[in-house]
Amino acid sequence: MVGTETGDDAAVYKLNDETALITTVDFFPPITDDPYDFGAIAASNSLSDVYAMGGKPLLALNIVGFPVTLDKDILGQVMKGGYDKCAEAGCLLVGGHTVDDPEPKYGLSVVGTVTPGQQLTNAGAKPGDVLVLTKPLGTGIITTACKQGKAPAEVMQGAVNTMATLNKAASEAMIKIGVHGATDITGFGLTGHLRSMVRGSKVTAVIHMGDVPVLPGAWDLLDDGVAPGGTHRNLESVSDTVQWHPDLEDREKLLLSDAQTSGGLLISVAGDKKDALVAELKAMGTLSAAVVGEITDGPAGQIQVLP
Repeated sequence: MVGTETGDDAAVYKLNDETALITTVDFFPPITDDPYDFGAIAASNSLSDVYAMGGKPLLALNIVGFPVTLDKDILGQVMKGGYDKCAEAGCLLVGGHTVDDPEPKYGLSVVGTVTPGQQLTNAGAKPGDVLVLTKPLGTGIITTACKQGKAPAEVMQGAVNTMATLNKAASEAMIKIGVHGATDITGFGLTGHLRSMVRGSKVTAVIHMGDVPVLPGAWDLLDDGVAPGGTHRNLESVSDTVQWHPDLEDREKLLLSDAQTSGGLLISVAGDKKDALVAELKAMGTLSAAVVGEITDGPAGQIQVLP
């Protein structure tokens, strides 16, 4: 039902009229020094793809790369973080696979379910929709700064908290209200994932920079010259898609292209439902949810960014 055509967050395969499977995989190296937090964030990130499709995670398998020379208690804490986050999601962690790897890596292969025809995709946005973002941006900048010893402890903790937060409540809110499309914001940044949405939906998106929620400390770190290589590559890769308003600064362009880990959902919802969606998101604890733009019937596959 959903394959690779529009670069969506997961694949969807119909089993029968009542059930379709959602399948996805994601893993990466540590982004924090705390093993438990790393495991919880990696699991949240992997589960997010199922939530973005409007589904419920059912089963997960660990994917582990770990050096045989390191203390196995560290690996135990990583996997405990992943296990606890799966338990919070109501998803069974049923095994996995490990390999000896000089650089630790962790993530999950996840299977979820959705009723056929009720799955959400990144190709459903319609002119007249508004775009709602459920988590603030800046995790790539902050985690890179942490590796460089430049991130204050409270700034890093803020990023950890948002990355470890499941998109479960946000997904349930958008299903309850009824929306046209969604994607989660991860490695390609907001502009990269939005590009897939506008191309798949054959629409134009307008983003209002001033309305985009940002993690505390991210602007200061950008001013200090901190941004991961992936963020710079993301910015370069959307040069044929994004029309930047001339008043926008380079740091704003980098922020919108920042490579996120376990970022929020970007939801395309009919304009007359936006207030209901934001209210439901906030009622369910997604306090950073904000309207950040709209969908128009302009040139297909284009993004305009205004101050």
